[in-house]
Amino acid sequence: MLPVFPLDGALVLPGGDLPLQIFEPRYLNMIDDVMAGDRVLGMIQTRAGGDRERPRLTAVGCAGRITSYAETSDGRYLVTLTGVCRFDAGEELAFNTPYRQIRARYDRFEADLAEGEAPLAPAAARKRFAQALKRYLNRRELDIDWETAQTAPLEALVNSLSMGLPFEPAEKQALLEAPTLASRFETLATLLEIDGEDGDDEGRALQ
Repeated sequence: MLPVFPLDGALVLPGGDLPLQIFEPRYLNMIDDVMAGDRVLGMIQTRAGGDRERPRLTAVGCAGRITSYAETSDGRYLVTLTGVCRFDAGEELAFNTPYRQIRARYDRFEADLAEGEAPLAPAAARKRFAQALKRYLNRRELDIDWETAQTAPLEALVNSLSMGLPFEPAEKQALLEAPTLASRFETLATLLEIDGEDGDDEGRALQ
């Protein structure tokens, strides 16, 4: 069983860090229970259907481990969730807890647990990606550390941008469900191009 935190627009990917501020009583209770156990919970989005208090869940989420924890003077919890492995959301379990729990199936995403060197994208693809990212950021008046972006490993860069950029929930879900890093790279590049297609600025190639 896996406790889940339904939160639209929030994305954690394997190896990525997601800061969370917890204040709802049911999720404070969930964090208490998780911290007393293996510190693992699932982030998942919702989809149309169900009622407001219990919306339907998307088919895929990502399990993460709480790697930092602090409590504020007014009773909020500030935690960092580090992504571990994506899962297929199975049946919802009828436990007497204020938060929801599901049966998670990880077998389709076993590669998330494997350690290996991420493949490099061809120079042309990285240049196209950099140009699309620059147009997107200019269009939305956002900024990133370009020096860090140019030297970051491809996997870290793609995952951090997928998690951090203000995409719509359905777009976040597409990035989560991309089966491989290469497909997530292509999905991210396409989303950047669609949003920033009217921009004129050219980005620098990521080395």
